[in-house]
Amino acid sequence: MPPLCSLPDDALLERLQRAALGYFVELMNPRNGLVPDTSRDNSPVSIAVVGFALSVYPLAVERGWMDRDEAVRRCLLALRFFRDSDQSGSPTATGYKGFYYHFLDIHQGRRVWQSELSMIDSALLIAGMLTAATWFQADNAAEAELRALADTLYRRVDWRWAQDDAGTIRQGWKPECGYLHYGWEGYSEAIVLYALALGSPTHPVSPECYAGWESTYQWENLYDQDFLYAGPLFVHQFSHAWLDLRGIRDGFMREKQSDYFENTRRAINVQRCYAELNPHEFAGYDRNCWGLSACDGPTDERPDVNNERRRLFGYAARGVPYGPDDGTLSPPAVLASVPFAPELALSALRNMLLRYPEVLDGDRLATSFNASLVDANGRPWVSGGQYGLDQGVIFMMIENHRSGGIWRTLRRCQPLVEGLRKAGFSGGWLDAPTAEAAA
Repeated sequence: MPPLCSLPDDALLERLQRAALGYFVELMNPRNGLVPDTSRDNSPVSIAVVGFALSVYPLAVERGWMDRDEAVRRCLLALRFFRDSDQSGSPTATGYKGFYYHFLDIHQGRRVWQSELSMIDSALLIAGMLTAATWFQADNAAEAELRALADTLYRRVDWRWAQDDAGTIRQGWKPECGYLHYGWEGYSEAIVLYALALGSPTHPVSPECYAGWESTYQWENLYDQDFLYAGPLFVHQFSHAWLDLRGIRDGFMREKQSDYFENTRRAINVQRCYAELNPHEFAGYDRNCWGLSACDGPTDERPDVNNERRRLFGYAARGVPYGPDDGTLSPPAVLASVPFAPELALSALRNMLLRYPEVLDGDRLATSFNASLVDANGRPWVSGGQYGLDQGVIFMMIENHRSGGIWRTLRRCQPLVEGLRKAGFSGGWLDAPTAEAAA
């Protein structure tokens, strides 16, 4: 099989996309449809990764890479599990109020690590359920059950409870202490969260909740780019995995005469400029080697020392230009930039693969590498295994770049469409006739 870097762009993307699908095919628990956070031994389930899996399966069918009945079977395993899961909110339950704990045991589906009931990760899971339900429209018992389960699970989510009495939706809740002391404030990956919450047929939040979130945005000029600021690259990508935000604008973006798709393109330019300036003089950084995002990384943490000064941050949301930054870059974040800036993303990815081939395991990308830390043979530090979030966003963003398949599917998902309209979005496909919007 020829090396990736020697392939034309479409063949390169096909290999990487198919390898990303393999993560979910190989690692799903065949008893309950749950998927681990990482490929490392004894990894718990990340509910967001299950949402990515549910979004990936139907498009794998469309590509001819998975049998339709097998894809439906996998979706039903997960949906039945969540339907039957313990929703008592106890410290060992699966969830509460229709939301789910961030990390679950892969065998029993119970909460692990004292993780929070996560509003954003639950939203990504629900988005995956709705993707599968919208795509699988055949008139047969299995697909009808899939659609009914997704509808039931979406209707069960109490988005109003998640807002509590705050101006924005809370980030999380724990049975030990109640709501976490911060909400979704400042621009983040939460557009899909708010669209789901606004479009709920049972427990919607009000449009004022979304306006309250917009009021916390931070518009900046960095490296001659005017854009809505967020430091890590994944913030500018995750909602776009599901939502076609090209050419549609909410009130904030109408005022700025931009949209969220263009905003991500500008964030990519900011990343490139920062890497070229390389203020901390890390190895490898340049305009063709960038990608600061949430990812694993090397650590010098000493668990027995409080408030220590650290140089290496382990798993962290690295960002531009205010940090944290320890020389760790994320190849998946670069690849997930392909719908927004295909030439820049593919050029940077090829450069990374040529200079640091260690980031590939077969055709699957590691979550991160750090070229400032090298072993005795001069090889950079590379994170072990793979992360499901990376593989999911890789598959979905490549698909959106190649065919618009996820976007096309969810333009037919009425709750999400209604949620976007209640958030104040208009223009583009949202204002097109139904048949045209669904095309």
